[in-house]
Amino acid sequence: MTDFLLELRSEEIPARMQDKARDDLARLFAAELAKAGLAAAAIDTYATPRRLALIARDLPAETAAVSEELKGPRTAAPPQALDGFLRKTGLARDALVERDGVYYAVIDKPGRATDAVLAEAIPAIVRAFPWPKSMRWGDASASTESLRWVRPLHGIVALLGSDVVPCAIAGIVSGRSTVGHRFHGAGTIEILSPADYADQLRAAHVVLDQDERRALIRTRAAALAAEAGLVLVEDEGLVGENAGLTEWPVPLLGRFDAAFLDVPPEVIQLTARVNQKYFVCRDAAGKLANAFVCTANIDASDGGAKIVEGNRKVLAARLSDARFFYDTDLKVPLEEQAKKLDKIVFHEKLGTLADKVERVAKLARWLVEQGIILLGTEFGVGLPPAIQDRAGSTIDPELGTSAAGGGGAPQAATPVEPPLHPQPAAGGPPPRTGEELADLAERAARLCKADLVTGMVGEFPELQGLMGGYYAAAQGEPQEVADAIRDHYKPVGQGDDVPTAPVTVAVSLADKLDTLFGFFAEDERPTGSKDPFALRRAALAILAIQMQQQLRWELTALYDNWIRLSGREYLQAAGGLEHLRYFFADRLKVQQREAGVRHDLIDAVFALGGEDDLVRLLARVRALQAFVTTPDGTNLLAGYKRAANILKKEGYTTASAPANAGAHGQVASANPGLLPAQEHGTPDKPLSYTPENAEAALITALDSAEPAAAAAIEAENFERAMAALASLRAPIDAFFETVTVNDADQAKRAARLRLLARVRTAVHAVADFSRIEG
Repeated sequence: MTDFLLELRSEEIPARMQDKARDDLARLFAAELAKAGLAAAAIDTYATPRRLALIARDLPAETAAVSEELKGPRTAAPPQALDGFLRKTGLARDALVERDGVYYAVIDKPGRATDAVLAEAIPAIVRAFPWPKSMRWGDASASTESLRWVRPLHGIVALLGSDVVPCAIAGIVSGRSTVGHRFHGAGTIEILSPADYADQLRAAHVVLDQDERRALIRTRAAALAAEAGLVLVEDEGLVGENAGLTEWPVPLLGRFDAAFLDVPPEVIQLTARVNQKYFVCRDAAGKLANAFVCTANIDASDGGAKIVEGNRKVLAARLSDARFFYDTDLKVPLEEQAKKLDKIVFHEKLGTLADKVERVAKLARWLVEQGIILLGTEFGVGLPPAIQDRAGSTIDPELGTSAAGGGGAPQAATPVEPPLHPQPAAGGPPPRTGEELADLAERAARLCKADLVTGMVGEFPELQGLMGGYYAAAQGEPQEVADAIRDHYKPVGQGDDVPTAPVTVAVSLADKLDTLFGFFAEDERPTGSKDPFALRRAALAILAIQMQQQLRWELTALYDNWIRLSGREYLQAAGGLEHLRYFFADRLKVQQREAGVRHDLIDAVFALGGEDDLVRLLARVRALQAFVTTPDGTNLLAGYKRAANILKKEGYTTASAPANAGAHGQVASANPGLLPAQEHGTPDKPLSYTPENAEAALITALDSAEPAAAAAIEAENFERAMAALASLRAPIDAFFETVTVNDADQAKRAARLRLLARVRTAVHAVADFSRIEG
C-alpha cells in the first residue's frame, strides 16, 4: 500500500473558494478512482493561497481484475441493433451470452497499474474542476478549448510513494518540484514523498494545514489582545479568511486614533473587518477599544513594526471615510431623508418604499390601538373578552399590568404575563399611555426605512436599521423610536434576538406583515425552493415574535384591516388570505419541529378550520401532544379510529366542528338506508329499545364529557378538555367489547351508528383525530 500526493500550484486562490475547492478535489479524485475500481483508505485535502493539495492513503499497486456485464438488444431485435452492439463492445456474435431473450456482453478487464490510472485521472480532475469563477491565460487563452483554472496554474506535483506519476496538462508537466513561501522560501523544493510533504513545506515557511493556520491566528490574536489588557472580539469567519490569505500567519496588534471612537462601534468593526480583514478588541468594560489585530504573511525583522504602521495608516483612511459619512448623514434629519423613499421602487405591484412606509405606519399604530401589542397576552382582535376603551390605557411598571387611564379613578388591573415591555428603572420616566405608544409606533414606522438613502448604509448595507437608530437618537427622537428603528428588522434568522419593547414589536410586526400580506394579495407567493422576497423568513420572524410575546390575534381580522388601511383594491385578496393560513401553518411546523412538536398534531388542529389564533392553536397542540402519549390518549385514539372506520364503511359522515364549537356537531348520513340522524339516548329523545349496559354507560359518559370539554375549550383550558375526553376511554373500550354495532335490528344499528358519530363529533371538538399518526 502506497500514499499518493497531488499538488496543484497556482497564483493566489481567493480565500472564500478554498474550503469548497478542497471538498471538490476529494470528490472528483474519489470518483476517478472508483471508475477504475480503486479506493483510498482516506483522502486528506489542504489549501493555501498558492496551492491545492491532496494525499490519498494506502493505494494498492494495481487495480484488481474486474468483469463487466453490458446489456444488449433482445434476441428478436433487428440485425442492425445487434451489429451496433457488437461494434460497441468489440466482441464477436458467439462471445455474447443469451439470457431470458436478451443478449449480454461479459467483458473481462485485467488489472492496471495504479500509476497509469492516476496519470489519466489527474488531467480529468483538473479539466472538470468546478471553480465558481475561473480564467484562461497566456497565448492559449485565444482558444475556448484552453485550460481554465481559478488563477494561472504553474505546477503539478504527482507522487505515488517516492515515484513521479507522469502526466501533462496544457503544457504543464508533473514532477516533484514545488516552491515554498513567496518571500521566505529559498528556491524550489524537491518533494521526497507524500510523508515528507508537510514537513518540507514547513521548513520553507508554509503551514500546509488550513486548520493549523486557523488555530495559530485564533490563539495568537487572543494572546496579543490579552497582553494589552483587552479582549479580542471573536470572529470565526475572519479567522478563516485570514488563514486563506496567508501561508505563514503572524498576527500583530496595532492602535488607531482614539478620536475615531466617536463613530458608532459597529461602523468601526465593519470597516476593519470588510475592508481590511482586521480583528477589533474591547476593553475591560466591554467598550470598543482603539486597537486592531492584523495578520501578516511574513516574519518581519523589526517584529512587524512597519507592517503595523502601514496597516494603521490604511485603517485611518478608511475610518476617516466612515466618519465623513456619519457626520454628513447626521446633518440631514431622518424625516428629510425619508422623503427620498418615493424614488425607490419596493415592488412594481406594491409601489415605492414610501408607499410601504405609509402602510407600515398605519398598521403599526393600529396594532397598538387595538391592544394587540400593548395587551398581547390578554386581548386581541376578535378574541374574548371584548376590548373596551383602550385609549389612554397604561402599563403598570410594578405589576406588568394593563389598566384603564384617563381622568377617572384608576381601574382594576388585569395581569399580563409576561410583561411585553421593558420595565422602567425606579425613578425613571412615567409609563407611556396607549395613545403615546401608538404615536411613537407610527413615528418610528415612518422613519424606519429612512437610513436606506444615507451615505453610510450605501457604503455598508449591513448597517441598515442600526444606523437609523443612531441617527434618530442623535437627532433627538424618543428612545423608543430610536430603538424601534434599530431593531425593526429583527429577528432576521434563527437564534437572533426577538424584540420585546412594545413600540419595536409593533413596527417589526407591521413591516413583516405588510410584506407578507402585500405579496400574497398580489399572488406573488413562494414556489418550491424559490422565495425571492424572503417571505418564509418573514413568516418565521412573525411567529417568533408572536410566540415569545404570546400576542393574540386572528389572521382574518389582521388581513382585513391591512386591506382597509392600505387603501387599495387587491384582486387576489380573498385567495391570498386562504393561502396565508396554509403558509403560516407550514411555517409553524418548521418552527416547532425543533421544539419537538409533532407536525401531524398541528395538522389535526388546523383541520378543524376557523382557527386563526396561532397562540391558541399551539396551546391546543401541546395539550394534545401531552395527551396522545398517555395510555388514555393512545387507547382513545385507537377507539376513535375504530369508530371512524365503521362510520366510513357505512357512509356515515359528519362535518368537522369549528375550532371553538361545542361538543355536539352536525351529523348527517350519506347512507339513505339509515334512519334519520338524531341524538342517541338524550332525555328528550329516548331510545325505542333498552340499550345494553356498555351502550348506556357510553351515553352517560358522553353526556358528561361533551359539556365539560366544550366549557374547557371555551375557557382555553385544553388540558382540562383532554381530561374530559379521557373519561371516554373505558366506556368506548367496553362498548366495542360487548356491543354489536351492525345489529340485525335496523333501529339498534342506526342508533349505535349515531352514537359512534356522537363520539367522533365529541373528539373533533378538540382536534381531527383522523389526522393523527399512529
